[in-house]
This record gives sequence, structure tokens and C-alpha cells, in this order.
Amino acid sequence: MVAVKRDSSLLVVSENGYGKRTKIEDYRMTNRGGKGVINMKASDRNGEVVTIKEVLDQDELILMTQNGIANRQSVKDIKVIGRNTQGVRLIRLKEGDKVTDVARVVNED
Repeated sequence: MVAVKRDSSLLVVSENGYGKRTKIEDYRMTNRGGKGVINMKASDRNGEVVTIKEVLDQDELILMTQNGIANRQSVKDIKVIGRNTQGVRLIRLKEGDKVTDVARVVNED
């Protein structure tokens, strides 16, 4: 769950290095007893979802892997696509490696 406080987008990253940004408006409100909202299509290609973060275009990310690789990239370079999609490749991983965490780096300008 993410508490949205700004005019931003949601970033979703999976363990196999795929991710996407989606507009907040693409997620509908649910009521008690609802069945939820599909966030990212689950597949063998994507793996499990590692993180969901509220991000702005000027933010940067650091993706960290199980084998100790850290990759820094700009949020604005990640494509904004629909809610119920698989996403795009954010990082190429070696055999057996997985994304374990994602840190948001806030630009102070």
C-alpha cells in the first residue's frame, strides 16, 4: 500500500528487473469486500513484485540486487504505461540474480 500525497505516479518494480510507472488516476477506489485492483501482470518473466513507490519525474532510483549490484537511474526515463501491464526492463540481471530493493533518491533542486 502507498499513501499518495502529491501529483505523482506509482512505480512498480519486480524481482526480475522489470518495472513501470502508472498514473495514480488509473487505479480505481475499492470498497470494503472488494476484490482489489490488478497492479502488474504476474508472469514468469516478471517474477514477484519487490516494491511500489510514489515517484516524481525529477526523482532518481537505485536498484539493488541480491549479488550486490547497484544501478542508479532517473525516474523520467521509465515509461508511463497502463496499470494492468507487465512493464519494461529496468536492469539486466545475470543468471540467478534478483532485484531485492529499490531506493528513491529525492532531487533537492
